[in-house]
Amino acid sequence: MTTTTVPSPPVPVGGPRRVSLPRVFAVELADDLRGVVREPAALFFSIVMPVGFFVLFVSVFGRQNGGMLATFGTFGVLAVTLMNPGMGVAKDRERGWLRAKQVSAVPLGVTLAAKVVASFPYAVGVLVAMAGAAAATGSLVVTPWQLVRLCVVLVLGAFPFALLGLAIGFQASTNAAAAILNAILMPSAVVSGLWMPLEFLPAFLGHVAPFLPPYHLARLALAQIGPGEVLPHALVLLGTTAVTGALAALSYRFARP
Repeated sequence: MTTTTVPSPPVPVGGPRRVSLPRVFAVELADDLRGVVREPAALFFSIVMPVGFFVLFVSVFGRQNGGMLATFGTFGVLAVTLMNPGMGVAKDRERGWLRAKQVSAVPLGVTLAAKVVASFPYAVGVLVAMAGAAAATGSLVVTPWQLVRLCVVLVLGAFPFALLGLAIGFQASTNAAAAILNAILMPSAVVSGLWMPLEFLPAFLGHVAPFLPPYHLARLALAQIGPGEVLPHALVLLGTTAVTGALAALSYRFARP
């Protein structure tokens, strides 16, 4: 009896070819950047709607509230960084693409990091659009340096919210993830004073707001264009990052197929 031996594939000179993580990350990032534009729901809820709300409010209140760009900017950045990574993961999971990547040579951490980072340029774009709308209505009262600081603080401060979006995306369908994330974003935006100052809202909401992370991100944003505390709010966001990071890791471990 003759035994047929199947030859092993040739091994490249120098050993097996290694995956170039920066190149893989760049490919994943480019795909996720295009994915936001291809997804109408994500495009509307995370980009068009926040800018539209800001244009409406700034046209009504004008220069009466110099912190409006900071608070609405917080809402706009959260809309992008909370919605897009979570919906992207949910969509990949539904298509089976996430499972395929789990068994591929591409580290899953690179894929997830690309989804989070892909939301940052759009977050900056939302802030720039809001600043442009404020300038067009004559209510832009921040300097270019303050605007840069505002962008940096909001983008970095939104990281824990992106982790929360991932945690939900690992468990919910695309439509359910969009509903859940909006149910988190909208009430917390109102109660945290992102749309209008807490002084204009019922008094009890002022006692609830400090327990919500968006409130602390908005306080950090306001401190970039005027006087305000930084350290207490930064510590709260660091603690939030630890919690949402643990939730994202646990959710991934028990991710729904």
